[in-house]
Amino acid sequence: MKKKLFKNTFIVGLISVAGLGSCTKDFERINTPPTSVTTVDPSLLIARILRDGTFQESGELPNNKFGSWIQHWAGGPVVPVSRYFEGPENLIWSQHYTLLRNIVQIKQELSGKEDNAEGRSKLAIAELYEAYLYQRLTDLFGDIPYSEITKSNKEINRTPKFDKQEEIYPALVQKVDAAIARLTSGDLSYGSSDFFYKGSIDKWKKFGNSLKLKLGMRMRYANPSLAQKTVTEAMTSAIGLFSSNSDNAAVPTYNDAQAENQNPILRQMTTGSADLRYLANTLVDKLKEYNDPRLPLLAEPVISNGVATYQGIGVSLTDNQLSQLIRANYSTANKSTWFSLSFAPIPSYAFTYSDICFYKAEAALLGWGATTANAQTFFTEGVKAALALPPYNMTAIPSAYEPVLNLSGLTDEQKMEKIATQKWIHLFGRDMEAFAEWRRTGYPRLTPGPNPGSTNGQIPHRAIYSSEEAELNAANLKEAAARMTNGDSFLSKVWWDKK
Repeated sequence: MKKKLFKNTFIVGLISVAGLGSCTKDFERINTPPTSVTTVDPSLLIARILRDGTFQESGELPNNKFGSWIQHWAGGPVVPVSRYFEGPENLIWSQHYTLLRNIVQIKQELSGKEDNAEGRSKLAIAELYEAYLYQRLTDLFGDIPYSEITKSNKEINRTPKFDKQEEIYPALVQKVDAAIARLTSGDLSYGSSDFFYKGSIDKWKKFGNSLKLKLGMRMRYANPSLAQKTVTEAMTSAIGLFSSNSDNAAVPTYNDAQAENQNPILRQMTTGSADLRYLANTLVDKLKEYNDPRLPLLAEPVISNGVATYQGIGVSLTDNQLSQLIRANYSTANKSTWFSLSFAPIPSYAFTYSDICFYKAEAALLGWGATTANAQTFFTEGVKAALALPPYNMTAIPSAYEPVLNLSGLTDEQKMEKIATQKWIHLFGRDMEAFAEWRRTGYPRLTPGPNPGSTNGQIPHRAIYSSEEAELNAANLKEAAARMTNGDSFLSKVWWDKK
């Protein structure tokens, strides 16, 4: 056995030596390990991209930062960013660009198939979700690398410029339009690897048009003319928008599986910090004020003076205030629903019919693709759809709740406040989106917590660039920061934040 092994090794050695003196035209083939992965199935990539991209929206990091800033959650000293202390967003930045690189990989895998049934619609779906991710990223940070990012693993650009957000938004609208135009019913799709729509190209068309509506409305106060054009086109398109909860873009979750497959809010309870399991008083008090039917299903009751009630913790408290809290006296998210391992799994949502209804109600107030008379219908339908989602599972709006939703006799701005406040409630657990909509609309009206942090007690308006990017791409990041009124800080505002 030893002689045979030595002989084979010797022969391999002779072949290797001989190869050194011969033509190297097969160099790349010879030096590629036979077991290495040189191609990746786009279906495997899209599954991971959709799952991770959706879970990132509702994870512990967004909750303890953006969720506390928009006063859904209340953190303490373990999560200092919840108390307005600055910190760079290394993880969120790297997570997003990892997802975007994986989408680039899909494009490479389907290269040459752009105009046939095998790749055309798969590429269009990847482009739509790419636009979705870019919007979320630029909404958090403002100017970001966009036009010069690496398009191929053979041509890596480590120092891309930071595009201005006012230029990124029109480019995203164009990207969405182009992707929708390429979606073709009957093409091959991703099948069961598509967590959102199980390969339904027609549903992805609705997703694209609904994303266009969202892009347009986000620009409302920064570029009204382009916003109106974009929103009106989406509202009147023959493709249509999300029309029921069956159109929701969501990833299924599994309570009894490994932690990474659980709804991120549940995972926050099972693996995350105990310092961020408590609801903010702003959210709890608003639900109590409205006698909102979601309150007992969202919040855990506590006993106060012998009576069961719901009590949220103040946001951004000082060390002295936090030291005096008795945590048992305050509500967490409900342990029988959001924080339950036995309750029916709650999907993780990326985009919902309720979102679209609230945008449609706002568009109707403006006369963009609908009349003012439609605003009440769209608004009511949005709340009805929100109540129907798990863990609430309500089939209708309780009659006692209808006065809360009545827009009659209000000014357009008062109507807008009601619409935006209901959206803020609906977006519990999707705190990046809630943070964006609060900044855009100014509603609900939030009062900063008493801890001054590094913002002199002001609620932050953006995330801080990754410190890793600051090291690797310093010149371009510095140029982008110089364009901001307060530099690369929490207090600078992104382009569309005008309200």
